[in-house]
Amino acid sequence: MRLKAVLMAGGEGTRLRPLTSNQPKPMVNIFNQPVMSYIIELLKKYEIKDIVTTLQFLPQLIKNYYGDGSDLGINLNYAVEEEPLGTAGSVKNTEQFIDGTFLVISGDAITDFNLKKAIDFHKKKKSLATLVLARVESPLEFGVVITEKDGKITRFLEKPSWAQVFSDTVNTGLYILEPEVLDHIPSGKNVDFSKDLFPKLLKEKKPLYGYVADGYWCDIGNLEQYRQVHEDILNNKTKIKVPGIKMGSKVWVGNDASVHPSVKFKGSAFIGNHCKVEEGAVIGDGTIIGNNVVVKNNAKTAHSIIQENAYIGPSVSLDGCIVGKNCDVKNGVNVRHGAVVGDDCLIGANAIIKPNVKIYPFKSVDAGATISRSIIWETRGMRSLFGTDGISGIANVDITPELATRVAMAYGTSLAKESLVVTSRDTSRVSRFVKRAIIAGLTATGIHVRDLRVAPTPVNRFNVATTAAEGGIHVQISPFDPQTIQINFFNSNGINMDAGGQRNIEKYYSREDYRRAFHNEVGEILFPPRTLETYSAGLLRTVDTKRIKDAKFKVIIDHAHGL
Repeated sequence: MRLKAVLMAGGEGTRLRPLTSNQPKPMVNIFNQPVMSYIIELLKKYEIKDIVTTLQFLPQLIKNYYGDGSDLGINLNYAVEEEPLGTAGSVKNTEQFIDGTFLVISGDAITDFNLKKAIDFHKKKKSLATLVLARVESPLEFGVVITEKDGKITRFLEKPSWAQVFSDTVNTGLYILEPEVLDHIPSGKNVDFSKDLFPKLLKEKKPLYGYVADGYWCDIGNLEQYRQVHEDILNNKTKIKVPGIKMGSKVWVGNDASVHPSVKFKGSAFIGNHCKVEEGAVIGDGTIIGNNVVVKNNAKTAHSIIQENAYIGPSVSLDGCIVGKNCDVKNGVNVRHGAVVGDDCLIGANAIIKPNVKIYPFKSVDAGATISRSIIWETRGMRSLFGTDGISGIANVDITPELATRVAMAYGTSLAKESLVVTSRDTSRVSRFVKRAIIAGLTATGIHVRDLRVAPTPVNRFNVATTAAEGGIHVQISPFDPQTIQINFFNSNGINMDAGGQRNIEKYYSREDYRRAFHNEVGEILFPPRTLETYSAGLLRTVDTKRIKDAKFKVIIDHAHGL
C-alpha cells in the first residue's frame, strides 16, 4: 500500500495581504509557480502521488488550477471545509480517503526535507504520530518541541518567550500519522494539532516522536519571509533549482527574454519568460522578475519581486518591495523598502510609495502623489487632498476617522500653538464622527477648538470672521451624493482657504511631520452659548429692517408643497 498525503491548503494568509487578498496563500507565486506546486513536486520525488488537499478559503481557485492532478502525474482529491476546522479538524475531514499510514504537509511552506528518512524513522519507532522538526535560530514564532535523545516527545511549548526557550527544535507542520490518530479527533469540531490533539495524546502517554530533519524549511508567514525565500532559492540555500538559463554566476534568464546589452546586473537576479528589460536598466541584487514583465529604460531594482505581466516604466526605482501581477507602474515612480503593491494597480508617474505601505488590489495612485499610509478601503491614493469641495470622498472609505485626524493634525501643525479654530457639522451621524476625529487631531497639536456642534456653514464663517479664530472647519454630507462627505476649511476671514493654505496643510500631511503637544499644552474644547442668536443679531445689523417693514411685503407659506 502506497503512503498517502494530506496537503493543507486552506489558509487565508492574512499576514501576506495584499498578495493574498484575492487568492489563497498556497497559490502565491514563487518563481512563477504557486508555493503548493513545490510541495507537490517534493511529494512526487518520494513517490507519494495519492494526495488529498484540504481547502477553505477560495477553494475553487485551487481546484481550477490543479484539477484532478493528472497533468502532474498525481491523483488529487479535495476536502472542502464550510467553516474553519483547525489543522487537525481539517485532516479529520479527509478521513474517507485515509486507509493507512499517511503524511500531513503544509501547502504554504517551502522545504527540501528528505521525506524517506522521516518515514523510515516513524516506522522504526512504531510511533502513533511523528512530528518533523527543524532547528531555527529564533524559535519565538513557532511551536517548540522538546524530545529525549531517542526522539520521544516530552513537552510542547507554543510560541514561547526567550525565558521559556529550552530547545531550538520547532514544529514544521509536517507529520507522519497512523490512521488511529483520527479516532482522537471529533468530527465537525475546530481542533488544532499543536494546541489540542498532540498535548492530549502526550497526556495519554501515546507514542509521539520528533524527527529532526536536515535541510531547508521556511514557513512563509509574512511578507518579509516571502521575499527572503526567493533570495534563499536564488542564492542556493535550498536544493530547489532556479528555473531558466544561467548567465554568468548569479543571473538566471527565462525563455524568449530580451535583455538590452547595456543593462547592468549587480548581484543575483532572475528574469522570467518573455520579459523585456530595456536600455540603461539596473537590476540589483535579489531582484525577481516574473513572466511577461516589461522593465523600461533606466529603471532600477534591488531586493524586489515583480510579478507577472507588470509594466515598470522609465526611471522607476524599486527597493526592497513587491509589485503584484498586472500592475502598471508609470515613469519616475519610487517604491521604497517593505512596500507592497497588490495585483492590478495603477501607480501614476512620479508617485512615491513610502516604506511598508500596502496598496491593495485594483487601486490607483495619482501622478505625483506621496503615499505614506496603506490604501485598503480607499478607491485611490490622491496627489492632492483638496478639490473643488474641500476634502471630499466616500464616508468611511476615502474619508475615514484616521484620515480626518491626520488632516487636522497637519492643519494644527501649520498654526501657532494655542490658536483657535471653529468647528461645526450638519445633522448626520457620519459628519459627527468625522468632526470628532478632527477635534482630536487639532487639540493634540495644541490648538483650541470652539465647537458649534450642529450649525449651518454661514454660522461657522460668521463666528470665525467676528472673533479671534485663525480658521474654521465645517463637515457635511454632499448635497449631490449622500455617500460623500465634505470637509471645508475657512481662513481667518471666514472665506474658503486659498491654495497656499491648502498646500501648507498638504506639506505637513505628506511628510507626517505633526507637532505633538505636551500633556499641559493640549488644546481646550469650548462650547459657546447662543451661537444662532448671535448670528441672527449680526445678520440683522446688516439689514435695513425699517425699510422692509415699511414695504409691507407679503409672505406666502405653502404647507402642501404645491399641491
